[in-house]
Amino acid sequence: MMIETERLIITEFTLDMVESVHLNSLDEDNRRFVPDEVFETVEEAKETVEFLMGVYENGEGPFVYPVLLKDGTYIGYVQAVPFDDGSWEIGYHIGGTYTKNGYATEAVKAFLPVIMKKLGITQITGICLADNKASVKVMERCGFKKEFEGVGTYQGEERNICKFIYTK
Repeated sequence: MMIETERLIITEFTLDMVESVHLNSLDEDNRRFVPDEVFETVEEAKETVEFLMGVYENGEGPFVYPVLLKDGTYIGYVQAVPFDDGSWEIGYHIGGTYTKNGYATEAVKAFLPVIMKKLGITQITGICLADNKASVKVMERCGFKKEFEGVGTYQGEERNICKFIYTK
């Protein structure tokens, strides 16, 4: 995959991104909102990147793609993750150093039509913690419609969540 926007490149993982993936995963927002995506060691990040690279070949999600600045700096990722019922969820993370620049919105807007076509779907879900105001804004700015806000399962715990749906 290769998607270019005005400021970003969305591509496939390579092993030279491992250290950046590790460092980016350690920021406070990642720890708070997606703790299962924190890699405490470079080796943990490497194992995950290797797994994700294999997914590109075997064709079974999750499909996770790095988001780079035009100069090649790794700043985060966008992803499509399958649910057991055959539907899909979008996910994204931009490292704390790079937030508040509109990168997540830019990446998600560019990613949605490409990944939905690849997966052959017309609808994708977005779920976040209700207090993750930045993520709520990204989904709203990208055309997702809020379907639910209340207590639901998130990362294996009952939490106050928002569920959004995007339909093309």
